[in-house]
Amino acid sequence: MTITASPRKTLPALDPPAGRWHGSIWVSDGPVEPGRFRDRVAGFDRARRAEPTEPALWPVLVPQDPRFPDGTDWLDGGGRLAPAAHKIEEMDVGQTLARWWDPFCCTTGVGCLRPFGAKFPGLARKSPLRVDPRAEAGNTGSIIARRGTYRLGLVPVQRPADVPAVLGWAGMIKSTDQVEAISAVLRSWEDRFGASLIVLGSDELELSVAAPPRNQGRALMLAAEHRSFSVRSFSGQPGNLREYAGGLLHRRHWRFSWD
Repeated sequence: MTITASPRKTLPALDPPAGRWHGSIWVSDGPVEPGRFRDRVAGFDRARRAEPTEPALWPVLVPQDPRFPDGTDWLDGGGRLAPAAHKIEEMDVGQTLARWWDPFCCTTGVGCLRPFGAKFPGLARKSPLRVDPRAEAGNTGSIIARRGTYRLGLVPVQRPADVPAVLGWAGMIKSTDQVEAISAVLRSWEDRFGASLIVLGSDELELSVAAPPRNQGRALMLAAEHRSFSVRSFSGQPGNLREYAGGLLHRRHWRFSWD
């Protein structure tokens, strides 16, 4: 059995379950077996090595969403933006996160932003990579799949970060309509922290992280990036940025939500 990755290319499938295309994402009809996710990550790498200029099918876990109980699905709900993969390289990640930095979200001045203030502090430095990002993605994705109900999604991309822009994903629409900016930030985290997109829901995404920060200074700068990227996720945490940063030390799984 095969799954077409693009109009010009068909890739060998690793005995996929039954499923269908929802626009640019193929999704299994039923829950995915945990081992299939790891196999698909390996299949993506093999396909990219064989033909580096062509897209390959990157797997994402699509969570069951209780907000769609009547058989409808956000994948088919029509709430998508125009695909914007061609715009990703135009985005400046530092400028984008600085633009999203909102000093007025705190109920008591800027106390929740300590040790920073009204100005975005800039990007965190790259962490040394000690683990293969693909192996980390396969392992973390398989663990997550065992703990919940997820379908397998496959998206033709050059790299995992491009999935939202390729799909025209609108999960972050309450904060921005620039899906290319979301993918640009994810690309930057791929490069600096070995972060890979592994879960994509209607308004949430999760990343595996092969090179998390190992010192408080770098974690603090990264915490500021997280806060700009998804204020809603940060607002659900107690304390300030310094305390949030403590939870990022050595953490290999990041989750963001815009619900």
